[in-house]
Amino acid sequence: MEQAVLDYVVEKTHELINAPTCSSETKAAAKSWLDAVGTESQKAETQKYVQELEQDIMPIDMLIAFAQSEKGKAYFGSDAACNIAAHAQEIKAAGAKYCDCPACAAVEAILEKKADLLK
Repeated sequence: MEQAVLDYVVEKTHELINAPTCSSETKAAAKSWLDAVGTESQKAETQKYVQELEQDIMPIDMLIAFAQSEKGKAYFGSDAACNIAAHAQEIKAAGAKYCDCPACAAVEAILEKKADLLK
């Protein structure tokens, strides 16, 4: 993997870890990957990390459906859920494929380097 790609993914991984919307599972995978960088386990940890990121990124349609559901309203609060759904529909109309919260934005940026990461 090129050093520039590695540096970029390390930077985005720190952003992910610090994102208030990052799940505990994703945070743990990110930390494990960072710990493995430069070691003989880096390749295996990279594969695990990418798999976790692919599982945890929120597709925009799922976000919309969740925000509009009773569970979403209970989780976010009714007003916030309405605002989240409206925002998600707006960014979807502009071409977004995923949620744009800080965690999902970092994950999307990392996954854009997936082919380079898995070399």
